[in-house]
Amino acid sequence: MKRFAVLLAAALIAMSGAGFTQSLDQLPFAKKLKLAKVGDEEAQFSVALAYETGSETPADAAEAAKWYRQAALQGNVEAQFRLARIVGKGAKGLKQDYPTAIKLYEAAAAKGHAPAMNALGLLHQNGEGVAADPAQAAEWYRKAAEAKLADAENNLGILYLNGKGVPRDLGEAFKLFERAANQGDGWGLNNLGGMHEMGWGTPKDRIKAIELYKQAAAKDIAAAHDNLQRLTAIP
Repeated sequence: MKRFAVLLAAALIAMSGAGFTQSLDQLPFAKKLKLAKVGDEEAQFSVALAYETGSETPADAAEAAKWYRQAALQGNVEAQFRLARIVGKGAKGLKQDYPTAIKLYEAAAAKGHAPAMNALGLLHQNGEGVAADPAQAAEWYRKAAEAKLADAENNLGILYLNGKGVPRDLGEAFKLFERAANQGDGWGLNNLGGMHEMGWGTPKDRIKAIELYKQAAAKDIAAAHDNLQRLTAIP
């Protein structure tokens, strides 16, 4: 009987745990903060995200950076990326620091983080924190595009369209915009619409352009609204 009672107690404890364990997302912010303070990486990231977005507590970029840093030190790649974004811009109580941002982006990129690769491409394209280098930007965009990041596909497509950092190649630009559009990306749809409208990398097709602009406009791409209005306006 004693053995049965022990087994029954163990079963009840197991059932109780399964029934009442809350996921991190379900916990109130105060409890997440307590977990973060004792070193829980997921809680640190969640607290940082709450401070960044103002979703569960007043927005505070400096506090967000503090907790992203803690999670990043434990190897959280997304925390590295988000910390880089904050320090690259600077905020109240937080000095803008491009060198640190670049190091963080590079660390995340080395682990295959495509948005970090794309961010490095933007920095090199715009000359922010580094000398402007469209060819280097193209290389970072290419790496991110190979990981099927729609933003990078669009960015690399624009470089091919304008012949910056790479030889001008309308066919390659078309392919990249098409890849982004096939993922349902609003800018990819808009850019592909432009290619059809102008006949760049594909025969001119006004009807197809309008269709793509409509899809992009439905995703709140302001340029697509303008393009659609322009093509459908009565002369």
